[in-house]
Amino acid sequence: MLVFAGLSGKFCSLSAKTAIHFPMAFSDRSYVRDNHRNNRQQTSTLVWLLCAIGAGFIIQSVFERLVPGGEGAFTQAAALVPGLFVKGRAWTLVTYTLLHGNWLHLLVNGITIYFMGREVLPLLGNKRFAWFCVAAAAGGGLMWLAVNFHHQYYTLIGASSISLALLILFACFYPNNKITVLLFFIIPVSIRPKYLAIAAATLDLCGLLFLEIPGRHTDISVAYSAHVGGIIVAVCYYFLIHKRAWRRSEAARESALPEWLQKKKKPAAVVTPKYTVNITSRADLRAEVDRILDKINSQGFASLTDEEKRTLDSAKDMLSGK
Repeated sequence: MLVFAGLSGKFCSLSAKTAIHFPMAFSDRSYVRDNHRNNRQQTSTLVWLLCAIGAGFIIQSVFERLVPGGEGAFTQAAALVPGLFVKGRAWTLVTYTLLHGNWLHLLVNGITIYFMGREVLPLLGNKRFAWFCVAAAAGGGLMWLAVNFHHQYYTLIGASSISLALLILFACFYPNNKITVLLFFIIPVSIRPKYLAIAAATLDLCGLLFLEIPGRHTDISVAYSAHVGGIIVAVCYYFLIHKRAWRRSEAARESALPEWLQKKKKPAAVVTPKYTVNITSRADLRAEVDRILDKINSQGFASLTDEEKRTLDSAKDMLSGK
């Protein structure tokens, strides 16, 4: 849990590189307006995630305080416990994120997930965002199990692994866009996301190495290993899936040499592409644009291929009558 900072609403919007600009005539088309109207009506994965976390805490509170004999029943069914996990409760590798120790724990995680998630979601899309959160929860749970497996009745709860993963991923996407955090929920501090991510990762790594692994308990029980697991998932996703730099053999060869040894490439001549669109294919072009807009909504703008981006560029001229 980020016990040292609460996030305010002063966050930057998506950079201009990820925005799609259409001329007024193109955006006024009926099929484009219908598409965006449907997108606004669709409930995002982020909203479902926050609702699930809030509902989990409410059910937890009801069972522990209002149901006779139900104290700890829901927690034992959903929390991650090494002794119960080995007996087949595999679902607890994810469901532990629905439980929290108190309102402050829930509030900090909820605020972090909301503000970081709303910036990351347009880049990933609903489906990939959902899988990323599941992977962050599972990664945090597995890391915590690896460190605390010999404690059969230790309990892990909280969505901190997801909130830390989203924080690190946000810092990877926007390392230098300043944000404002409330230190101890009182003092507003402007900071670049990369420094906030480095501070959080350093704090959790030190806590893991010097407190959790040696078994030194403090008054505030923090699952540093679960945080580190979420951080690892975020870093792996950004560098191995989003950037895919490891798949490009040319990039791998260049990175193996120092910069002063790399052969300098001559800048390629800039050629302005020319597109010829057959006016008789207007209906087919509209259908293709609809498909691309649906793909942006579900998977994010970063998932578009170069050909699909060129199709959007050519479509705005054709459909505007130029």
